[in-house]
Amino acid sequence: MAFNCVRFYRLIFGANTAVEVCSKRTVQRSCQVSRRYSGVTRKESRLHQVGDLTFHGGRRQVLKDTLPFSAFLTDSFGRRHNYLRISLTERCNLRCQYCMPEEGVKLTPRSQLLTTEEVLTIARLFVLEGVNKIRLTGGEPLIRQDILHIIAELRKLEGLKTIAVTTNGMTLTRLLPALKKAGLDLLNISMDSLVPAKFEFITRRKGFHKVMEGIEKAIEMGYNPVKVNCVVMRGLNEDELLDFVLLTEKKPLDVRFIEYMPFDGNRWNFKKMVSYQEMLDCIKQKWPNLEKVPGEETDTAKAFRVPGFQGQLGFITSMSDHFCGTCNRLRITADGNLKVCLFGNSEVSLRDRLRSGASEEELLQVIGAAVGRKKKQHAGMLNISQMKNRPMILIVLKLKLIHDPLKRFHFVSTGKGNWLLQAFRGNPRQTVPLIHHIDSAASATTQSLGNSALCNSKLIGSVPHSVRQFHHETYKCGPDSKVPFSGSQMSSLDGTSDRLTHTDTQGKASMVNVGSKAVTCRTATACGKVILGPKAFNLVRANQLAKGDALAVAQLAGIMGAKQTSSLIPLCHALPLDHTSVTIELLEKRHTAVVKATCQTMGRTGVEMEALTAVTVATLALYDMCKSVSRDIVITDIKLLSKTGGQGGDFQAS
Repeated sequence: MAFNCVRFYRLIFGANTAVEVCSKRTVQRSCQVSRRYSGVTRKESRLHQVGDLTFHGGRRQVLKDTLPFSAFLTDSFGRRHNYLRISLTERCNLRCQYCMPEEGVKLTPRSQLLTTEEVLTIARLFVLEGVNKIRLTGGEPLIRQDILHIIAELRKLEGLKTIAVTTNGMTLTRLLPALKKAGLDLLNISMDSLVPAKFEFITRRKGFHKVMEGIEKAIEMGYNPVKVNCVVMRGLNEDELLDFVLLTEKKPLDVRFIEYMPFDGNRWNFKKMVSYQEMLDCIKQKWPNLEKVPGEETDTAKAFRVPGFQGQLGFITSMSDHFCGTCNRLRITADGNLKVCLFGNSEVSLRDRLRSGASEEELLQVIGAAVGRKKKQHAGMLNISQMKNRPMILIVLKLKLIHDPLKRFHFVSTGKGNWLLQAFRGNPRQTVPLIHHIDSAASATTQSLGNSALCNSKLIGSVPHSVRQFHHETYKCGPDSKVPFSGSQMSSLDGTSDRLTHTDTQGKASMVNVGSKAVTCRTATACGKVILGPKAFNLVRANQLAKGDALAVAQLAGIMGAKQTSSLIPLCHALPLDHTSVTIELLEKRHTAVVKATCQTMGRTGVEMEALTAVTVATLALYDMCKSVSRDIVITDIKLLSKTGGQGGDFQAS
């Protein structure tokens, strides 16, 4: 917003005063840098000296109330940017799959990162121009050794009202007393799952209990609210929405559900995003009287509260309902680049200009030009997903989202089965679920066969109140993704060949060439039985096995098996599975567990082997979970039930 300085002050003080004021607005700073002030934001209830000019408190207060906000930090749409996010490091003590692309990231050499003094210099400059809130981010900002010094120095800046930190919480319990003493005002703690097994899967590190202890420590030390950031991703943690809301019942927490955002390396897929409206509808099924909480114009979250609950919840809707029109945030990356939009790929280096000896006036011109180029809004979620942008760990914002390369999904294996023990031990159930259902939607690319291996878990039944309660209720948090089958799809054509297609003319093994086949939607369903015997059956049904939840392990293992079929069966083609569903039903008669698996793909060959592998691996996993209590377990009747979409026609078992 441009102002004619003389005309503006003539209206307020009269012509003579206006000339006087404008002449005094160019001042000689103590560092011998001359520049114009376009805004005054410091507390000036006392004598205030700038360079060699001294103003009496009362007169400066008049100027403070009438001067416009800094022109350097005001964009062409009139948005005033008084909130700065500074990334202190690209490094992190976790290895979150959403944050680090599968191929890893190349970290910036230490010499190219901002030094402590450069961080403080940039912060001082922005505060002088009107920034009153600074958030320190990463990577993980608390692993930086000078974090306490930086916060203490920021606390000395007049006009800076709020110092905040976004952290993964791993070292929070140990550092929080010193952080508070240094002057930390607000805390955001990233936490995407309340299930220890999922937490370790996402982060590739142990530490769930450390983060929970950090949240409790923050509450104990009087931080109110303690903000908990949860990125929601379909097929991973949308089934935990109600669990997170329940945390706000007796704790001063502000749980913020963040829509999954596209960044370089996380292979963003629209189908993985759970929209704000879908999340809200899910929560309202449990709490229909959810109340809207009024907020500030520049708030990023749409806030709500369950009546009677101590805390609140919110939704950060960057994708489905952007808040670009009230954006007041700027970002500094760890290597000193200014980003005016989180989703923009345009950056300017303040570090290079600092090191080349640029004056504050020159820095402000660079900043002002960048802010002036800020667009009215981001490009929209579909366009953003095609843009080249930094991986998340190299930006100033830490969001935990999952991309599951299958080969790193280890925790359901025999050697590490105790991980699921952590998730479920100590949570007895009063009544027993008879059906445990898991859906998985995988990315439609061969490279991402492992996506979303940890899936939407729903136990149907009644359970006592606990942090896991709403995993076991029938509230639906998204569209049902089970593959529909109709009678017309299940015609009685077996489509078999008169010869073995996996052998050549010499009888040697040969992989079938499917290059000439049409790409069609192909589905297959298989089933199998595990006769457990009365003892194992009752323990599985009551979820009392020492190893943990046998049904959850078996279902996850089945989905894993489907995705690994081409690695296990030598002549099978690697297929990009669009969908895998595994169900296990417990039948009292004969003490049997019936496993059924359905797979779907768009491809040139069928998925019956994937369905059969899923059933086989699931039954084997169930056997492994129960073998310590019974040696009489029998795996039987593994067979294909149906198959559709192939050129040989559809098949349905009689």
